[in-house]
Amino acid sequence: MKSESTAPVFAIVGNPNCGKSTLFNALTGLKQKVGNYPGVTVEKKQGTAYSQHGLPLTVIDLPGAYSLAARSPDEAVTRDVLLGRRADTPTPDRIICLVDATNLERNLYLVHQVMDLGRPVILALNMMDLVEASGMTIRIGRLQTALGIPVIPCEAVNGKGLIELKLAMSRTDLPLPRHAWDVPGAIAAAVAELQASLALNDGKSPLSARAEALLLLTDQDSIRVAGSTPLSARTAEILATWKKRWEAEGMDWAGTLVNSRYEAIGRLAAEVVQPGAASGPTVSDRIDSVVTHPLWGWLVLGVVMTLIFVSIFTLAEYPMDWIGNGVSALAGWVKGALAPGDLRDLLTDGAIQGVGTIVTFLPQILILFFFIGLLENTGYMARAAFIMDRMMSRVGLNGRSFIPLLSSYACAIPGIMATRTIEDPKDRLTTILVAPLMSCSARLPVYLLMIAAMMPGNLVPLATKVGLMLFMYAIGTFGAFGFAWLFKRTLLKGAPPLMIMELPPYRLPGLKDVAMHMVQRAGLFLKRAGTVILGISIILWFLSTYPKSPATATQTQQVEHSFAGRAGHAIEPLIKPIGFDWRIGIGLISSFAAREVFVSSTAVVFSVENFDATNDHADIAPLRVALRHARWPDGRALFTPLVCLTLMIYYVFAMQCMSTIAVVRRETNSWRWPIFQTLYMTGAAWIFSFIIYQVGTAIGF
Repeated sequence: MKSESTAPVFAIVGNPNCGKSTLFNALTGLKQKVGNYPGVTVEKKQGTAYSQHGLPLTVIDLPGAYSLAARSPDEAVTRDVLLGRRADTPTPDRIICLVDATNLERNLYLVHQVMDLGRPVILALNMMDLVEASGMTIRIGRLQTALGIPVIPCEAVNGKGLIELKLAMSRTDLPLPRHAWDVPGAIAAAVAELQASLALNDGKSPLSARAEALLLLTDQDSIRVAGSTPLSARTAEILATWKKRWEAEGMDWAGTLVNSRYEAIGRLAAEVVQPGAASGPTVSDRIDSVVTHPLWGWLVLGVVMTLIFVSIFTLAEYPMDWIGNGVSALAGWVKGALAPGDLRDLLTDGAIQGVGTIVTFLPQILILFFFIGLLENTGYMARAAFIMDRMMSRVGLNGRSFIPLLSSYACAIPGIMATRTIEDPKDRLTTILVAPLMSCSARLPVYLLMIAAMMPGNLVPLATKVGLMLFMYAIGTFGAFGFAWLFKRTLLKGAPPLMIMELPPYRLPGLKDVAMHMVQRAGLFLKRAGTVILGISIILWFLSTYPKSPATATQTQQVEHSFAGRAGHAIEPLIKPIGFDWRIGIGLISSFAAREVFVSSTAVVFSVENFDATNDHADIAPLRVALRHARWPDGRALFTPLVCLTLMIYYVFAMQCMSTIAVVRRETNSWRWPIFQTLYMTGAAWIFSFIIYQVGTAIGF
């Protein structure tokens, strides 16, 4: 039992795309922790809200679900938290059911199941502005009377209804819900017998036992319903006996139970929802006629992607210059404050130069996340998946796999996590295997560095930047499709399932949510820069500085003589056919920790402090100049346009991210697939780079 002083625990549940995350952010602000549930790659969000009396309230944002009869890992987490099965998460005392009020009847199915739990429930009707715009009317009072629970109309994205919701959360006398639904007579006896056995033999509370009994009869897979804790022998025997009896009678007990619930919901919806007068196509319908059109939809998607990249290059220019100048000023101050020696070199060339070069790209990465958040908030992301469905079906997947692939543009890790919504195991595994091919934000610094280095002059034309960036993203996307096609016809044969996807209504984006998402991602990026990248930069500085060469040696000779230089020379025979030398090899080795480390390691290896930054608007001024001065032993330029292009192609395909490998290992519960993924991606990167470099060299580039 909880003590009186313990903060009540609220869980927010609802269908996907109903606005749960927006409501969670509105209630908790920045007082939230985001991680993963142990054992699964399902995101865990827990925060603190405050009642109208200033008392703390623990709020858990559970993954979206259409039903407690879980079909995917994220729905299983929602079910298990509500049933108190997870030791790592407190069992909710009270539940906030958030529903899309424009689709009340469909959303009420999950609400109906949650009410079976016998705990206080608050029903929040979200998107009431869209209800009003459609001409619909919802009889709030009648709905509240029928369910016996508080019903709060709200607009989470605009903050409307939050005060009323907090008042309801502050109540100590929240009533228990009541059903206007009777279990079908042919099943009622089985529910009662299972409930008694679950309470007696499985240690369930009476109300939880009834909810679990109903779930056991709703989903015919009892192992899936029971989760990690198997049913007791007596309960399993009772369930098997009833199923055998119904099978002999030719009765579909699960269908009967589900249909009975829907009939009760349908009657309730008919009482409380008054549809608006038919007025022709809605605004969403008219927009969809363009953005989901077989031809215009592709054009819109192309325009959106071009706009994103133009913004990345233009809007980020000045803040990148400011950060770069700040890093240079800090390095100059340290040089002036300390006497020459290894300590000063460690701080300036290892720590400040390594981390500062990466942090310079923060504005561009934030702009990318801003647009991704904007597309998700407006509802366009689902349309992008819809128009991609036809292409996806040709490679053996469906449009639902495109959502994780699209998320992988930001980072492959949440993209791989998003595959948990794909029901077919082969489709899920195929999507996991190809998700890292989508050009994530960690590749962005590498692309930008190579684009800046490959162009003569101080300024790279904007059209060239955008064109090359779109080209890299297109190669990664079509590469993912190509390998998906190959895997679905060899290792993971299977017919692509039909895609059934709800297109959420268009809505104005919640800029506060987008901003919070950007702040969280910026925090993760800076944390990574201040830990992983800082550590690798210092280690790389040490490896490129020791053992010491004679005092008369040049900087290049010192690096070549060092531990890092020896490692680079060891792999040079493998990478020389694709135009890379031992110094680039050092960057390739170090970037296995994280792709963006290539930029900081390059800054250390090529000694950018020996070059003066030009007074222009270059993306990475001193490092770009250093790369242009790099030469092969015979005097040829190292970073020619062809080599820069080849290096970008290499990073499109190579698996240069230990974090992604770890997530694939956890998601597939095997080392077999991450090892296979690393080998096939690295092999493909070398082969495609070899073709590009050798063909380019043969024709005179």
